[in-house]
Amino acid sequence: MHRNPSRPLSPHLSIWRWGPHMLVSILHRVTGSGLAVVGGIVFTWWLAAAASGPEAYDSFVGHATSWYGVVVWIGLTWAFFQHTASGLRHFVLDMGAGYELGTNKFWANVTVAASVVLTALTWLYILGVSA
Repeated sequence: MHRNPSRPLSPHLSIWRWGPHMLVSILHRVTGSGLAVVGGIVFTWWLAAAASGPEAYDSFVGHATSWYGVVVWIGLTWAFFQHTASGLRHFVLDMGAGYELGTNKFWANVTVAASVVLTALTWLYILGVSA
C-alpha cells in the first residue's frame, strides 16, 4: 500500500506514554467481555445443573465452592466492580466533565483502587471474616 508522504502518520502505541486512563480504558473492554463470556458460561452451567436434577446441581456446587471456583467468583466480582466503576467514570466523561489531565488520571486510579477494595470487602463479608 502506498502512503501519501504529505499526510502525517497516525501515532503508534510506542509514542504514547502509558497512563492510568489508558489502562482503565482497556480494562473496561476486557472486563466487559470477561463478564459476558465467563459470567454467561457459569450462569448457563448453573441453569443447566438446576434443571438436570440434584446430582448435576451438587456437581456444580462442588466445583463452584472449590478453591478454583472461588478464584473464578472473585475474578468475576472484581470484573464487575471494575467495569461498573469505569462505566461511571465514562458516564461523567460523556457529560463533558473530568477531561483535565490531572482529574482524568486521578479518577482512573480511583476506579482501579475502588474495584480492588470493593472486591476485598465483598469477599470478606461472604467468607464471614470480620474486618
